[in-house]
Amino acid sequence: MSTGSNVVKAGVGFGTAPAITLSWTANKSLFWVIVHGILGWIYVVYYALFKHFG
Repeated sequence: MSTGSNVVKAGVGFGTAPAITLSWTANKSLFWVIVHGILGWIYVVYYALFKHFG
């Protein structure tokens, strides 16, 4: 396995943790926690742009 592949996997896994935390804080819904956990960094960026700074 190449080093680049390990970095991508770590980034995707690491993006899941803040997505789940932000989702639970904002929605208090297990359904949305699962959806946002799958989306990972996409939800983190969305939350930062539209919920936190908006």
